[in-house]
Amino acid sequence: MDAAATPDHEIWKLAAIGTLAGIFSGLFGVGGGTIIVPLLIFWFAYGERLATGTSLAAIILIGLLGALAQGGIYGNVHVGTALLLSIPAVLGVILGTAIQQRIPQRAVSYLFAALLIAIAVELILS
Repeated sequence: MDAAATPDHEIWKLAAIGTLAGIFSGLFGVGGGTIIVPLLIFWFAYGERLATGTSLAAIILIGLLGALAQGGIYGNVHVGTALLLSIPAVLGVILGTAIQQRIPQRAVSYLFAALLIAIAVELILS
């Protein structure tokens, strides 16, 4: 989607998605997969693969600035733990991307929906 050719109402939808993702990121540490991906699919008819890649690109800046705010302003970042999580996560994202490219897009949708349902159930029960 070329921003120069994007109708104003579409830009506002993107701004709304970004705002929601930022708020959820700041509140709960989530936003990319749980907010951006479903809304790109719903509002812009992105396929799961395109929505996922676009979300990952967007969360680079969201995650960096969120971590700086949480850590620098509020002292809420344990750097050692973050680094230990990041190393296997890099390998995981490479593996996950490779798997995503090899399974049907519909299966990706079902897996993602199942994940969101499981998270919702866990949050309700905890």
